[in-house]
Amino acid sequence: MTAETDKPGDSEGKRRKPKRQVSLARRLMTVATVWSMLALAVAGIVLAGLYRAASERAFDAQLGVYLKTIVANMVPDGNVAGDSDAEGDLVRKPQGLGEPRFDLPFSGWYWTVIDHASNEVLFASPSLVGDMLQVGQGDRQEPDTSYFAIGPAEQEVRVRRLTVEINGNNYDIIVAAETDDFREDVRQFRRLVLLTMVILGAGLLGAIYLQVRVGLKPLKRLGGSLIEVRRGLAEKIDEDLPGELAPLAVELNALIHANREVVERSRTHVGNLAHALKTPLSVITNEARSTEGEFADKVGEQATLMSTQIQHHLERARMAAQRRVIGVSCELTPVLERMVSAMSKIYRDKDVAFDMPDTDELSDLRFRGEQQDLEEMVGNLLDNACKWADLEVQISVAAVSQEESARALFEICVEDDGPGLSEDQRLEAVKRGKRLDETVPGTGLGLSIVADLAGVYGGEFELSRSDKGGLKATLLLPSV
Repeated sequence: MTAETDKPGDSEGKRRKPKRQVSLARRLMTVATVWSMLALAVAGIVLAGLYRAASERAFDAQLGVYLKTIVANMVPDGNVAGDSDAEGDLVRKPQGLGEPRFDLPFSGWYWTVIDHASNEVLFASPSLVGDMLQVGQGDRQEPDTSYFAIGPAEQEVRVRRLTVEINGNNYDIIVAAETDDFREDVRQFRRLVLLTMVILGAGLLGAIYLQVRVGLKPLKRLGGSLIEVRRGLAEKIDEDLPGELAPLAVELNALIHANREVVERSRTHVGNLAHALKTPLSVITNEARSTEGEFADKVGEQATLMSTQIQHHLERARMAAQRRVIGVSCELTPVLERMVSAMSKIYRDKDVAFDMPDTDELSDLRFRGEQQDLEEMVGNLLDNACKWADLEVQISVAAVSQEESARALFEICVEDDGPGLSEDQRLEAVKRGKRLDETVPGTGLGLSIVADLAGVYGGEFELSRSDKGGLKATLLLPSV
């Protein structure tokens, strides 16, 4: 037991709330969401890239048609004389390519024919207005190449260059077209892809949410069934579950049943042992009392001590057995009301006033354990307070915040306005059979029983000084 300086807060390390784990539903939704969003993003990027590449190929194919038309127009007909370049090779100036934009000044569509050897411009489209097409020639080692460049009007153009041989002479034929329509088409496709992916992503998020919620619903039902068993509202777990969870429910029910059997056997053994020892000890005690002498007195004293110790350890065994029963619980309010009513009758002559908490506020509190154990703890605390109180005994009950404890707990405080105890006396008061005042009736077992029962249930019990001047007993117990 702890002294006054050992506050409940001092044991914070013992019941420190563990780090909260992320729920299974949130984990599944997070993983599925991240994977889906990444997949959609990659798919959108790939689709946009594929469309851009396909658009470039289509654009290049269109420019290739004009290249072939220019080449066909340049080749002279059999015996018909055509225009001659500087070296005297007969080629004809391309005419009528079927694209009006080649004839409009700086329209963004241009073509030119260059002598490969001398790099001299032989022919050019009217759209250049006598200017040179300064777009470079790319890799001149490649006979057919495409690339982007800046055109005469400072706009981006797509260039297609083809090197051909006509009558033994090589010519570089270059066709360039502005890319505004091409770029706008690609941007429009990207916007459509983005919109499509956003809509698809929203649909996937909704589907993921529904899938996780519906898929984990049996787990939630299993958890609810376990809570009902733990609170004592049901005797076994519902086994009407999907095939993956049904075996788990069956095994848990088997565990609960085995636990109850163990407890019943323990209670039976405890009862048998108590009965087997009670009679021989009674005989020894009676014989010692009927015989005079120092030896008889010593035997009687030791027999009484043995009986007390046996009763103590049998009681602890009974409490430990009860503590292991799954699903045992009881309401707190009825127990408090019965104990206060009983103490009012027992100490009627002292006319002690009881300050009780509002029972409506305690309606949701349940003790996770045997009702008779709760009655014994509360009864001993009230009995001790009534013995020493002058006028009043105050009872307060409060649920312990989940932030302060990893378990569900509640606290019962019983205070009196009597003389109280010093720190050393409070330590002695919880020792089994220790009576601080022989003039007051009692066995000295009450507070020690409270301490033992609280320890069995994983709770705490401490004595401190009350603001009323008397003793304050604080009992911390598990709840459901």
